[in-house]
Amino acid sequence: MSELTLAVFASETGTHLVRPPRGQRWRAFERRFDERAYLERLAAGGHHFLARSSPDFPPLLRAIHDPPTGLFLRGEGEPELLARPAVAIVGARASSGYGASVARSLGRELAAAGLVVVSGLARGIDAEAHRGALEADGTTVAVLGCGIDRDYPAAHAELARRVADAGLIVSEYAPGVEPAPWRFPARNRIVAGLCAATVVVEARERSGALITADLALEEGREVFAVPGEITSSLSAGTNALLKLGAAPLTGAADVLASFGIEPAPMPGERSPLLELLPASADELVRRTGLPAAEIAAALIELELEGRAVAHDGVYRGAS
Repeated sequence: MSELTLAVFASETGTHLVRPPRGQRWRAFERRFDERAYLERLAAGGHHFLARSSPDFPPLLRAIHDPPTGLFLRGEGEPELLARPAVAIVGARASSGYGASVARSLGRELAAAGLVVVSGLARGIDAEAHRGALEADGTTVAVLGCGIDRDYPAAHAELARRVADAGLIVSEYAPGVEPAPWRFPARNRIVAGLCAATVVVEARERSGALITADLALEEGREVFAVPGEITSSLSAGTNALLKLGAAPLTGAADVLASFGIEPAPMPGERSPLLELLPASADELVRRTGLPAAEIAAALIELELEGRAVAHDGVYRGAS
């Protein structure tokens, strides 16, 4: 039995398989499947298959209790990058401006420090994490819950192209497989399985991001949660994770420390806002004429980068 045969059979039958099933349907499929011709079609479409038995298969993913039979790949990255130190950044699709800013900043800083940023290409937190990593000219990996030939959601086709140029898009599903609700929880085990640490930025009480966090915890991986407002439904999931023992995340340095990495020195460029500190957010809005949301996002980024601190609503440059 080849792992490719099993992966294609699972894809075509809409089943979740990590080992060969019993039954006539499987045996008939195995007899007629032309692996060589299928591999040629994959290559013609710019795709590859990485079998679980391959020495290049990521060891952290192989170690989970139900690893995929293999991964379909597309992108410019080599399969070996899947074995590099990686962090998952996940969260709500309908994220807040704060959550989006945090995810993007974390993606940028963690990628700049050399970590591979893994997420699911979804709207909201996932997309911002990928964008942040790309801004740092870092490496990012998107894990799909559909066939490797699909950009899902379609609105992220350009983002998917950029991710593929800088890293890899991966899926356990063969070309042609449509997205389906049950495939995304299965996808989440791969997101968590590729990474030594998972960061949940924002999540409602019943969020797919919490499934990813639970899977990471089950595998003994590090889980971080960004604390949120107690009145916000988008923080209900992350605050619940903190109650359960997830590590609170207050900056990229928390994640880097878990990998034994020192934070990279900050770029020499100075934010214009730093010249106006100390000041409150409202004062900065009045003095710059910029939208409040833009000021808030910039202040969050300065805090995460360790270049500004807030006390009683007043922001000051960090000494």
